[in-house]
Amino acid sequence: MKILETSRLVLREFTVEDAAFLVSLMNSSTWMEFIGNTAVHTIDHAEQYIVKGLQHSYTTHGFGLWLVENKLSKEPIGMCGLLHRESLEYIDIGFAILPQFQGYGFAFEIAASTMIFAKHILGIETIAAITKSNNIRSKALLEKLGLSYQKNIRLKPDGEELQLYL
Repeated sequence: MKILETSRLVLREFTVEDAAFLVSLMNSSTWMEFIGNTAVHTIDHAEQYIVKGLQHSYTTHGFGLWLVENKLSKEPIGMCGLLHRESLEYIDIGFAILPQFQGYGFAFEIAASTMIFAKHILGIETIAAITKSNNIRSKALLEKLGLSYQKNIRLKPDGEELQLYL
């Protein structure tokens, strides 16, 4: 199901047919560096993640992480969406673009549209974001979206320290 469309991109729900793309994205160099190893290494793992994680979020919360697709070529280039985390007070935005598509403004284009969708269609007043302190590009994008650094947090007591933006 299509969620929204920009001049160059389409944001839509993931289906199990997107499993190979998801393996590629979640094992890309930038994903591993800035998000970490999420243990989605095979098509089977990706299909389970899509059904039990992504699609479950769509039905439970009415939102989730969606696939970012090039509007003209129909090629998947990344993901963007909203996450409901028990350890955060606010819904947060997340995004990831395959390395070969970075630097073209796609992440900002889809994240800005997702923020508008979240506020005006879903009625989410406050949107948070979290990132690693060394993710300079992500922090710049968050600031361009109008978010600002608040404090360092941990999602789990023994988890890595992350920066919270609101």
